[in-house]
Amino acid sequence: MKLLFLACLSPKSGNCTTAERIRSHIESAGHTCELRDASEFQSSAEVANLVAQNPPFEGAVAIHLFKAGRLLLDIQVPFGVIFGGTDINEDVKVEQKRVVMEQVLLKARFAVAFTEKLKEEAEVFLLSQSSKIYVQPQGIKTEATEKFCWTEFLKSTGVRSEDVDELHVFLLICGLRRVKDPLYLVEVFSEWHCEDPLNVLVIIGPKIDPVFTVEVEAVAKRTAGVFLAQERSQQELHAAMKRCFAVVNSSVSEGMSAAILEAMDLGVPVVARDIPGNAAVVQHEVTGLLYSSPQEFVHQSQRLLSDRELRERVVRNGKLYVEENHGLKQEEETYQRLLETLY
Repeated sequence: MKLLFLACLSPKSGNCTTAERIRSHIESAGHTCELRDASEFQSSAEVANLVAQNPPFEGAVAIHLFKAGRLLLDIQVPFGVIFGGTDINEDVKVEQKRVVMEQVLLKARFAVAFTEKLKEEAEVFLLSQSSKIYVQPQGIKTEATEKFCWTEFLKSTGVRSEDVDELHVFLLICGLRRVKDPLYLVEVFSEWHCEDPLNVLVIIGPKIDPVFTVEVEAVAKRTAGVFLAQERSQQELHAAMKRCFAVVNSSVSEGMSAAILEAMDLGVPVVARDIPGNAAVVQHEVTGLLYSSPQEFVHQSQRLLSDRELRERVVRNGKLYVEENHGLKQEEETYQRLLETLY
């Protein structure tokens, strides 16, 4: 089957990584899959013309019902969709977007939610289509490059220290856009850094929102203990994660954070903002730590620093959780089975 796959493909973003991984599942089943950035298209008519070209596409898949799925409404071939966190956490609140998402869900042969919570909320906010919504957590694969120098990485961010091995580096991984809220912890973290200079916060990720990126760069430049790193390849990012003290999430909303799952898989503690998408994968004091204010972030991080048993427990349980719930094989089998509904 020749398939069109639409997704938001900002380079090195979580969406892009997820789309590439799902494409590999599709192709390993013998299908041809053309992955395209949803931002390339201005209307559903453009996508309909693309699908009808010779030789025509026989089916389609999209990540995000509104951002990408709406572009499939005029195509004459069957399609399936995958919920993004923004769909349920943000877009359903806007009536115009919600109506479009309902149309997409009605026409889709199948829909995939990363968590039971996401499925439940989809059923509440959108016309009930529970029979076609399947739950499949993201599959995780981590691979760190051996050609990575931690000291050079920190130097490139502006971190200056006599002994980098003494530092407690908190790595906040996110695309630079407002929904990820990378500035949420900055003020309180800087105060903590001034009390104990060994604690530093490094923000790393692609520059998705140019205007907001300028704001983040300016704040990092003038704030003690807070640094900004250039985005890296997936292998380099995983190598940096392995060396940091903890991986941080400060998002306003998440579907399912790949960075959190990757950290768990790499044996790195996670300190995540207590929002539904994060709480679905981080069980407080079991697989990671949750916080609901900047002050509580510092408190939980101090516990992680002083309580070795707590640190070892969340690392051990986090890795076990990923192994049991986020295997690539299970994800591959689910998508290959769902694609059969497009025949």
